[in-house]
Amino acid sequence: MFSNNYSGYRMGVGKPSRGKRQVFRKVKQATLILMAIALIWRFLPYIFPIYATNLTQEGQAIELISRQRLPLGTLLTQSQDQTAVVPLTDVSSHFIHAIIAAEDGQYYQHGAIEIRAIGRSMVEAIRARKLVSGASTITMQLARMLEPHPRNLWGKSQEIWLSWRLAAGMSKNEILHAYINRLPMGGNIYGVEAASQVYFAVPSRDLNLAQASILAALPNDPTDLNPYSHWEKLKKRQVYVLNRMVKDGYISRTQGDRAYTEKIALSPRQQGITAAPHFLFWLASKLPKNHPSQIRTTIDRPLQQFVEAQVRQVVRNLAAHNAHHAAALVVDNHSGEVLAYVGSPDYFDLTATGRNDGVQALRQPGSTLKPFLYQLALEKRVIRPNTVLADVPAHYAIDGARLYSPKDYSDFQGAVRVRVALANSLNVPAVKVLQKVGVPNFLNFLHQLGFNQLNHPAGYYGLGLTLGSGEVSLWELARAYVTMARQGQAIPLVTTFTDAAPATVLAASPTWGLVTDILSDFHARAKAFGVDSILSLPFPAAVKTGTSSDFRDTWTVGFTTDYTVATWVGNFNGEPMKQVSGVMGAAPLWNRIMLRLHENKEPAAFAPLVGLVKRPICAVSGLKPTSACPTVVQEYFFPEDLGEYDRNYDTFYRLVNGESQLNLPREYDQWLALRSPSTIADGLKIVSPSNGDNFLVYPNSPQQKLELKLAALQAQPVEWWINGEKLADNTMFWALRPGSWTLEVRSGEMRDRVTFQVEMAGNTSIRRGFSVAPK
Repeated sequence: MFSNNYSGYRMGVGKPSRGKRQVFRKVKQATLILMAIALIWRFLPYIFPIYATNLTQEGQAIELISRQRLPLGTLLTQSQDQTAVVPLTDVSSHFIHAIIAAEDGQYYQHGAIEIRAIGRSMVEAIRARKLVSGASTITMQLARMLEPHPRNLWGKSQEIWLSWRLAAGMSKNEILHAYINRLPMGGNIYGVEAASQVYFAVPSRDLNLAQASILAALPNDPTDLNPYSHWEKLKKRQVYVLNRMVKDGYISRTQGDRAYTEKIALSPRQQGITAAPHFLFWLASKLPKNHPSQIRTTIDRPLQQFVEAQVRQVVRNLAAHNAHHAAALVVDNHSGEVLAYVGSPDYFDLTATGRNDGVQALRQPGSTLKPFLYQLALEKRVIRPNTVLADVPAHYAIDGARLYSPKDYSDFQGAVRVRVALANSLNVPAVKVLQKVGVPNFLNFLHQLGFNQLNHPAGYYGLGLTLGSGEVSLWELARAYVTMARQGQAIPLVTTFTDAAPATVLAASPTWGLVTDILSDFHARAKAFGVDSILSLPFPAAVKTGTSSDFRDTWTVGFTTDYTVATWVGNFNGEPMKQVSGVMGAAPLWNRIMLRLHENKEPAAFAPLVGLVKRPICAVSGLKPTSACPTVVQEYFFPEDLGEYDRNYDTFYRLVNGESQLNLPREYDQWLALRSPSTIADGLKIVSPSNGDNFLVYPNSPQQKLELKLAALQAQPVEWWINGEKLADNTMFWALRPGSWTLEVRSGEMRDRVTFQVEMAGNTSIRRGFSVAPK
C-alpha cells in the first residue's frame, strides 16, 4: 500500500514535498506498529493459554444429619453459593441445545468472539455513547464469570483477551463444560446441576424439554426471572428459548408448543434443607477441604424445629412494635454441644434479609456483659458481696467535650447492694464498678472469655463497655455464659461429633457461683422485673437481659445446670423497635425454649457456694444491722471479711423518736433531694455542686455557669461563700473558673460546705465512650 515509488510523481503530478513524505512515513510506521500490536494481542494468548485443569471446581456435596441421624440438608458446596459440578456427558441434551440456542447459536461455528456481533455492538456503542448490546459469545460470558469487569469498552476488551486465552487452551466442549457449571441460576444457585436439583429435585441428566428450556431462560436475568417470584416473566423468556431451538433445528414447532404448555412442578423453596439452614451453611464454610461426604452434627432436629417455630411466632407477635428479626442458640453445658441454631425467622425469605445470620452478626449487647464485670470485680476484691453502690446522678466526660450522665430505665435507687444492682441491671453502679476495675482489665477479661470481636483498644470503648458500647455476637455471648454455668471452666462450642477440645479453667473461684446466685435470685430483681416475671421459671435458672440504645437490640441469655439459651430480637437493618426491652423482646423466646428443654426433667439446683459464708446485714448499708435498721437480709461474705463485718455496724439508719430515719453519706444528697426534701435529716445541705465534683471549662465557648442548689428551701436568709468571699445576695449561679474551690452556705447557725475543682478541657484526655475526667 505504501511504496517509496510515488505513483503520483511518475504520472507527472509532481514529487511530494518533504513535509508530506514525513507524514506518509509516520503514518506507515504507526500502521505497522498497530498491526504488530494487533498480531501480538491476537496470538499472545497462545503463549499464556488457560487450560481446563486451571478451572477445576469443588464439586462434592455435603450431607449433614442431626445427632439423631435425621437429615438436616444436603449442601452442594461449602459456601452459601450452591454449585454441583457434572461432566458435560451427564447433562440432558435438551439443556445443552437450549442454552446454546438461547445464548450463542453459532457457538461451534465461530471462535472465541464473533466478529460481526462485535462490530455491530461497537457501532451501537459509539452512537449511544454506551454499551447497548453485549455481543457476548459463550466463551466471553465464561470469561466474565471468571473475571468480572465494568460494562464499558475497556471491560469488553478484557473479556475478549481472556476469551482468547480460554480458546487457546481449551476445546469447545471443555469451555461449554466450565460454562454450564458456573451459570448464575438465581439467588445463590450456580450451575445446571444445582439448579436442576433445587428447582425440580432431579439430576440434570433427567431434565425434560420443558424443564431444560426453563433453566436455559434463567441466566439472562436470574433475579428478575426467579421462578418462585417471577414465574410469568420466566415463561416469557422460555418462549424465546423454545423459538430459538425451533429456528436452529433442535426441536419442531409442535415439540416447542408442547413444552411451553407442559405443567412444571417446582420444588419447595427450602432447596433441599429440612432444618437449621444458617447453621448448615456456617458449618460448611468451616469444614476442611477433605471433609467426609456425610457429617453428623450436634443439632437436635426436633428441638431445632421447635426453636425455629418459636422464633417465627415471637417475631409475629412483635411486628406491631417494629421488631422483625430474631435469633437463638441452645448449648448443652456439659459438653458444649450446640443443640439448636436459628439465625433468622426464615432463611429463604430474601425480601426480609432472611439469610442474615443473627447468631454470628455483631450487635451492641446492652447490659449482658455486666455479670462478667461483677465477677471480675468480686474476684479482684474490688467490691465485696455486701458492698453498697450509689445509684445516684453521676457525670462523666466523653468524646466531643460533653458530659454523660448514665441513667436507668427506672428512677435512681439510691444505696443498693451489689446483688440488687446486678439483678436489676442498674447502669450507674455498673459504671462505678468498671471505673474501679479499669476498662483495660475488663476488656482483657472479655478477651479471655472469647469476645474476640472487641478488637479496639480500651480507650475506644471507655466506661460504656459495661453498658454495651462494643459489638459482640450471640455465639460469643452464649459461649461466655456456658463458662459461667460451668463455674469458670471454659469449653469451646461443639458442632459435630468429630470435634474435641479440652476445657480450660479461667479462675477456679466461688465468685462464679456468687454471680450465678445473683442472676437466679428473682427476689433481688423484683424491683425491675417483678417477682413473678417471664424470667422466673419453675426451676432454678440464672438469666440476664440486655437492651441496646434506642431499643435497637434486645437480648436474653441464661442457663440452668444443663443448658444455656441465648436469644436476640431486633432488626437486621438497625431500625429501632418501639419500646421493646429485653424482657419484652427476647425474654419470651428464652422462656419458651427453657420450658421446652426441661419439660420432661427439671434441672438440678445450682451447686452450693463453697468458700463463702452467710451473715445478716442491713439491706441498705450492707453492714451488720442495728436496732435502727428496718430491713435485715442474708448475704454472702468472703471469710477474710468477717472480722471487718463484726466491727462495723450499720450507719445508714438512726433512731429518731423511736423511728428509723435515713442517715446517708453526702453522695446521696442530690438523690434524696430529688425524692423528697423531708428525707434529709439536716436542714441545710448543698446538693449542687456535689462534694468532690470535677468540672471542665471549654475554651472559646459561651460563659459556663454552675447552679448553686440546696436540698430544700430555707425559711431564713441564705448566704453563699466561695473561697472565703461572699457572693451577692440571691445568687443562684456562679461563673466557672479554673481552680480549686470551697463553697459554703450559711443560714443562721447552720452551715454546709463542699469542695470542687474546675479544669480547662484542653488539659484533659477525653476518650470515646464514657470516660471519667481525671480528678
